[in-house]
Amino acid sequence: MADLPLNMTKIAFGCESAADLRARLEAQSPEARITTRYLPTRAKEMEGGSLFWIHAHMIVGRSPILGFEQKEDGRFWVRLSPELIPVAPMPRRAHQGWRYLAGKDAPADLGSGGDGSEALPGHLVSELAKLGLV
Repeated sequence: MADLPLNMTKIAFGCESAADLRARLEAQSPEARITTRYLPTRAKEMEGGSLFWIHAHMIVGRSPILGFEQKEDGRFWVRLSPELIPVAPMPRRAHQGWRYLAGKDAPADLGSGGDGSEALPGHLVSELAKLGLV
């Protein structure tokens, strides 16, 4: 079995919902970009990985990482596919910047063709997680 790629998590800052995040990503087509101060030391391990988006303390979706590119000011672009692939909601605390997420710990994609609307609301998943039921 091949090793799973390394992923990262990031807060969907300023987005009111997963639908808002999806619209923001799609508006950046053909490639979405976010800025980071430093190139991740494990960038090579992220080839084939994704950025998992956190909204309302839940991982709600992922965007495949296309690569990293240095900007003129010395910072770096995280280049992303401009799509939000819905994943099984998973509780996640808020944090600044981004964090690594091992492939084995990443939530599974929701069924193909779904837009995530069939998923439980974040607050319900959070309560179920507190009870150890998710």
